[in-house]
Amino acid sequence: MMAHETAHVGYVGDKEQIIKRLKRAEGQVRGLQRMVEDDTYCIDILTQVSAATKALETVALQLLDDHLAHCVADAVAQGGAAADEKVREASAAIARLVRS
Repeated sequence: MMAHETAHVGYVGDKEQIIKRLKRAEGQVRGLQRMVEDDTYCIDILTQVSAATKALETVALQLLDDHLAHCVADAVAQGGAAADEKVREASAAIARLVRS
């Protein structure tokens, strides 16, 4: 995990919503564990895995949107090498999301 500035994060305005979504995803994963423990039918488990994955993807897209709107936009406005690095960083994050 990389260490980055934490004084101001782009998602600060959406923090409560993001936490709520993450808690919901956590509950879905716990539900998946119970389903496996209870020998639930495979297709039913896969359906719930898909729902949990979608919940995490929603969080990831919100964080990416906030990052682009705040962190990247601020860096681009300042220009220089830091701006180039923020754009590369965002591009790499998008590539990871697309591959997952």
